[in-house]
Amino acid sequence: MNWNINGCMLDLAECGMIMGILNTTPDSFSDGGTHATRELALQHALQMIEEGAEIIDIGGESTRPGAPEVSAEEEIQRVIPVIESLRQNWSGLISIDTSKAIVAREALLAGANIINDVSGLRHDLAMLDVCRESDCGIIIMHMLGNPRTMQVNPQYDDVVNSVREFFEERYQTLTQEGISADRLCFDPGIGFGKSVEHNWTLMENLQRLVVHHRPILLGVSKKSFIAKRTGSAGIESRSWSTIALTAYGREQGVMLHRVHEVKSNLDALRMCEAILSAPMRT
Repeated sequence: MNWNINGCMLDLAECGMIMGILNTTPDSFSDGGTHATRELALQHALQMIEEGAEIIDIGGESTRPGAPEVSAEEEIQRVIPVIESLRQNWSGLISIDTSKAIVAREALLAGANIINDVSGLRHDLAMLDVCRESDCGIIIMHMLGNPRTMQVNPQYDDVVNSVREFFEERYQTLTQEGISADRLCFDPGIGFGKSVEHNWTLMENLQRLVVHHRPILLGVSKKSFIAKRTGSAGIESRSWSTIALTAYGREQGVMLHRVHEVKSNLDALRMCEAILSAPMRT
């Protein structure tokens, strides 16, 4: 399984990768405001890289349930200086977490390699043009509604089939529009327009979500559905459960994991791979 990013094939056949989350927002659910300046954001990014993150995902707009929308201008002011600073210090993979085409375009110019769009390239139709003009990697996420409405009684006849059919539709539409299939990666959007039961059903059926041998990215880090299963209230108390889900996801064939805490999740990933007899990533 390969993922084409800027013309370079990322080999995901046997060794998984950690994507470190870098929020430059004041209101993200886990770390809002903690990395809101360029200096603090760069420091945290370099720490995650030191701990083993191979992708840094930078976002300037919270997508937690009920989060208010941020203007493109504000989002650009939050993320572009951070991308520029990180690119000056690191040659690795940088992802821009946005659903706005103008933000994505500016991020690519600043040095980003991947567009991570929670709307699956549906919120801003110009995003398709940005992707066509570039050879960046593309992460397509499933979300029912938008962050302001997505958790208001989400309903599915069959959540697994619905997500898989969405992936299939996006694959067919985007490839017909000239996007190379090997640039695509899919995220089931755990917690985005899903009830607790929907989230666990998706976790139990990760292998069924794969379309056309494209990689799956799993983003479950510290999300509330964990607390509702374990009964733990605080954000920090969800760390060990996140680690367990990273290992479980890898055992189910998920090779990309988006997390807040890099080292512990990377350790879990590598131990799972040791059991599966995968070679060490060098």
